[in-house]
Amino acid sequence: MADDKAALAWCPFPDRESARTIANQLLDEKLIVCANILGEIESVFEWDGERGNGVESGVLFKTYGDLLDPLVLRLGELHPYEMPAIIGWQCDTAHPETMAWITQLRSKSS
Repeated sequence: MADDKAALAWCPFPDRESARTIANQLLDEKLIVCANILGEIESVFEWDGERGNGVESGVLFKTYGDLLDPLVLRLGELHPYEMPAIIGWQCDTAHPETMAWITQLRSKSS
């Protein structure tokens, strides 16, 4: 069953402050156990038919499998971008101790 696995979500933010604020909100709401806020990343993209680029902060969110869909939806509601790029996936493998840590989230969100 996919829901008994760890899951990850990736999303870029305009800056570290907005990433940190939303990560704390998602921790408070028990939708994640951790958010890894990465250093500056350069994004090169196409938007409205034009090529663009910008500097963003990428975030990798760790969660439990059955919380991935609610996490992605809530992240979309909280995100400062009009149309944020949010991608989530189920993990095939996690270290047993990592999985035990992530599993605690499921019991806290119930």
